[in-house]
Amino acid sequence: MSDAGSTLKPDPYAAWRVPAFRLLAVSWFSIMFAKMIETVAVGVSIYELTGDPLQLGWVGLVQALPVILLSIAGGQLADRFDRRLVIICAIALGILASVGLLLRVLYDWPLWWMYVFLGIGAVAQALGGPSRSALLPQVVPKEIFSNAITWNSTVFHASIMVGPAVGGLILGSQNEHVAAAFLVVVVCKMLSLATVCFLKSTHERADAQSISLESLIAGIRFVGRTKLILATITLDLFAVLFGGATYLLPVFAKDFLHVNATGLGVLRSMEAVGAVFMAMLIAHLPLLRRAGWTLLWAVAGFGAATIGFGLSRWYWLSLLMMFAIGALDNISVVVRHTLVQMLTPNHMRGRVSAVNSVFIVASNDIGGFESGLTARLFGPVISVVGGGICTIFVVLASAKIWPEILSIGSLQDVKPADAAQAEKSAEEESADRYY
Repeated sequence: MSDAGSTLKPDPYAAWRVPAFRLLAVSWFSIMFAKMIETVAVGVSIYELTGDPLQLGWVGLVQALPVILLSIAGGQLADRFDRRLVIICAIALGILASVGLLLRVLYDWPLWWMYVFLGIGAVAQALGGPSRSALLPQVVPKEIFSNAITWNSTVFHASIMVGPAVGGLILGSQNEHVAAAFLVVVVCKMLSLATVCFLKSTHERADAQSISLESLIAGIRFVGRTKLILATITLDLFAVLFGGATYLLPVFAKDFLHVNATGLGVLRSMEAVGAVFMAMLIAHLPLLRRAGWTLLWAVAGFGAATIGFGLSRWYWLSLLMMFAIGALDNISVVVRHTLVQMLTPNHMRGRVSAVNSVFIVASNDIGGFESGLTARLFGPVISVVGGGICTIFVVLASAKIWPEILSIGSLQDVKPADAAQAEKSAEEESADRYY
């Protein structure tokens, strides 16, 4: 009996035993570590120069629009061409954008150049992001994919845990080392590029008719037909859209908590600390046997923690709230990404990942613009607290509109047949339009 039980016991480190996953993990950590240092440097620079929270909101909008407009095209690239090569080209473009940010600081170019280079970096993300997401299921066996998603999320949150803290340390108490921070960003992105180059090509021959308007919108139609995917990514969209406080952290750090750039970096890192803590629990313990109910409670808790952060005037309490925000949000990340990838056929993963990317960016970066705008109009406290309250209402509405969420059990039991049926329905709907 004990032998059978040991056979059935999942290996919490299964994904790490795959060499290609390790390479992707190093690349993923490097690119996001660089992104977090860049985010801290940009936020501190803009708020120091302008003192206007709306200017921080513009950062979100500038980075959101290219992803919203170009991610579907990026998904088409992912399903048509070698995903590894698409990622390499996207990272190279991102390096050029970061070099531009460095030059802006060194030569004291006008502030609007910062927005230009941030927009170019967002274009790179839009074109390369779907390929990165779609490549992961190709390099790990299907039976350990949920484990790979968990560890991929852990790597992501480890980078955003360490990145902001390192960025704050580089900037220093007087924020005098902005150029040094951007130089580190460039070096880290070059490391990410070099790592991806070591991956073996996993390109599969595309359909001869893959480049067409019908193919372009196929991912959108598939998501619309697959209710579990639509429900979970929509829930995440509106929860983070209303409940995100990340873009206002420089305001709270300086005006309410009275800490310097190093304190801001630690504050930003605590969200990732919570996410890594939750990821370790998910990897080692069966926390998602009833993934649907767990998801709804986690998003509601995310909203409550956001309210607590907005009301806090103690640095230690704000750190605790950011820890809770990160831990609870990571449950949503694992559930959503597992469903998106496991319910989607390989030949459509790029386009469906692109749709998912649009939802993610719309929630994070458009949410950042929304936070900056409401902070300008009503003050940062009302912006954050009101967003947390709206998040809780979003959970209640989602449970009412999509009761299918409550039916999600263990993520290990997700059946690809559900995806096949959704794709067949989408094809039938497409055919019906010609009669």
